[in-house]
Amino acid sequence: MKNIINRIKNDKVLFFLSILIIGVFLVLVIRITYSYLAAYINEARENVSLSSDTVDEFKFIEGDKLDLNVTPTTLPEGGGNYSQSTTYKASLLANSTNNSAEESYYVYFNITENTLQYIEEGSPEVILSVFQGETEITNIDGLTYGTYNGVAGFDITTITGLYTIASDYAITSNSSENATIQDWTFTLTYLNQSYDQSANYGNKMNVEIIMSKEAREVTLADYIINDVYDEANEEITGLYYHDADLANSAADNSYRYAGANPNNYVCFGSDAATCPSDNLYRIIGVFAGEVKVIKADYLSTEYGAIDNYENSVGDTGTYKGNMNLSDIGVYAWDSGISNIWSTSDIKNTLNTTYLSSLSETWQDKIATHTWKVGGMSTDNSYTAKQYYDVEVGNSSSSTPDSMKIGLMYVSDYGFSSDYNDWAIALLDYFYDSSYSGNNWLYIGNVEWTISPYSSDSNSVFYVGYSGFLSSSSANYGWAARPVFYLKSNVTYVSGDGTQSNPFRIN
Repeated sequence: MKNIINRIKNDKVLFFLSILIIGVFLVLVIRITYSYLAAYINEARENVSLSSDTVDEFKFIEGDKLDLNVTPTTLPEGGGNYSQSTTYKASLLANSTNNSAEESYYVYFNITENTLQYIEEGSPEVILSVFQGETEITNIDGLTYGTYNGVAGFDITTITGLYTIASDYAITSNSSENATIQDWTFTLTYLNQSYDQSANYGNKMNVEIIMSKEAREVTLADYIINDVYDEANEEITGLYYHDADLANSAADNSYRYAGANPNNYVCFGSDAATCPSDNLYRIIGVFAGEVKVIKADYLSTEYGAIDNYENSVGDTGTYKGNMNLSDIGVYAWDSGISNIWSTSDIKNTLNTTYLSSLSETWQDKIATHTWKVGGMSTDNSYTAKQYYDVEVGNSSSSTPDSMKIGLMYVSDYGFSSDYNDWAIALLDYFYDSSYSGNNWLYIGNVEWTISPYSSDSNSVFYVGYSGFLSSSSANYGWAARPVFYLKSNVTYVSGDGTQSNPFRIN
């Protein structure tokens, strides 16, 4: 073989013929191979062509934020209305195979903060107008449509919470080149009235527009505001909206339960089919999107109590709970006889021993909240509103402490009584048991509040056995109930708020 190869190399004619023969052979092989693979190549080409087809493109396009800030500049005396508008869009582009697509979506309007107030009763200040394209939306559950000073829309002057604008709203597209666009335009109009509106200067309204493919889960706060609260039947539901127009109220735009026994139970810390009594809490109210709750019954002795109620106080005959008196824990507010909350024994007990008894899942539902814990230098002759002002309102000392768990405020206790009792001093509870009998927060035994008596360094306010307000040295032993705010994203699952069917949350 080696001799043959050398002979071909040395003979130019043989070398040229050899190259020609090899070339012909390669051409024949390639043609035969291509014929054999042609079907597979064509199939591959078809697959490549299919993979280049588009899919439906469904998206939302956000507009500008809506934030009303009322000032002499934005709402000048004698000037025009103050308006803000934004447009959010739903966009659908069909795939290039069928040139056809259909989707649906949800639109929500959420007022996250609102400190505005009515200056004249029955005279709206802020109007919401909503259009889908050229079509005006005139029906939103929970809001009233009308025309106010020539502006059509919904009066939302003091409203907070989530409102559904559209549910399962259809959008279709018949093009893979030009998307179908649906515009949603929201306009807030602050009416410049003929009367003095300076009382709203410095107040504001913060809003978010939510568009989603799935129905939004309803938060517990939204459920209470939109589904439980009924302006026309506040005395029936026991849920009151504390705006500036509600006589003797906190006027802080909170929603608070009041009366002898409203349906405000919530199960916390358990998913059992029947909520254990130790996991029953009650809702004090809704404050800026957070639900404030209190344990329905007292803390037991297991969290480091200094004694039990039966040994230290005895049976007063007024207890309305379900525990044995020997199981009710008695806790010192502070054994060092100091009424500074930040270093108190009770704060440590609630935020370490008690908090750690909850699973991480339930702990995570509790908001870290900034509490005002400066207390007040007043006696028990104030009304609930007067206590509110000096305790946590504009006249408070504003001493802040950030934590998860506290105790009830004196004003919480006062506003939990029947609406008609808000005008009386808490001192009067001592003389008339009907006042405490109409207060769902009262359950019969001596109980600590979070509020120090700031005129000295060792006294703290408590609720007495017959429901009156008084104060004692911080090292005394009284019952206690944890109070905390649920995070604003905690959702409502079920329940009507009764003790047998409490609200269930997720």
